[in-house]
Amino acid sequence: MNLLDYVRVLVRRGWIIILAIMITAGAAFGFSKAQTVEYRATQKVLLLPARNDLGLSETLRILLRSFVEYLNTDSVANSVIDTLQLDMQAGDLRSNTTINSDPTTLTIQIAVDLPDGPQAAAIATEWGRELVAFRDRENSQLTRQDRIEAQLLDTATYGQHRPNTQVNVLAGAILGLIVGFIAVFVLEYLESNILRRAEDVERLLEIPLLAIVPEAE
Repeated sequence: MNLLDYVRVLVRRGWIIILAIMITAGAAFGFSKAQTVEYRATQKVLLLPARNDLGLSETLRILLRSFVEYLNTDSVANSVIDTLQLDMQAGDLRSNTTINSDPTTLTIQIAVDLPDGPQAAAIATEWGRELVAFRDRENSQLTRQDRIEAQLLDTATYGQHRPNTQVNVLAGAILGLIVGFIAVFVLEYLESNILRRAEDVERLLEIPLLAIVPEAE
């Protein structure tokens, strides 16, 4: 098929592609609206070595992962629950919380996903305070020059995490476009052996068509 044939196919069957896009994009929109809105609150905690020493800084980078492991425990989760008087279990709270470390910025990020945005922010901030309190207890046993301070970077902010309706609808439209194209060219392939137009006869026989017998009335 040459370019003109492709254009002819798209013009003749373009409605199939448009219909597929409308169906998949509409389904994605409906799925997004049916989902429960969930917010994500994020709290960052900065870890600061007491002195600008390469050895202490490298030690801190290694310890970041251990701080993450300490925070991601039922005991810390229960402490947050007790402080905020939350009606949930430690396991449920942990399943909605993600804790990561960034050795390049010496920070730990705590992300909490809940249907209640302000509550998620309060939990993320309190979880950060747990790390600050932990470092304060550890530092009380160390000399000042060996301490590692933990400091909250502002308080947690929150925003809608899901559903992301725009992204879902766009993904649905792209899927519909792909499905529509496949359907169009599958139909064209299935009908490729049926000679419907003069051009089809000429292409198959590779000779010019001189005349066409008109259909009987």
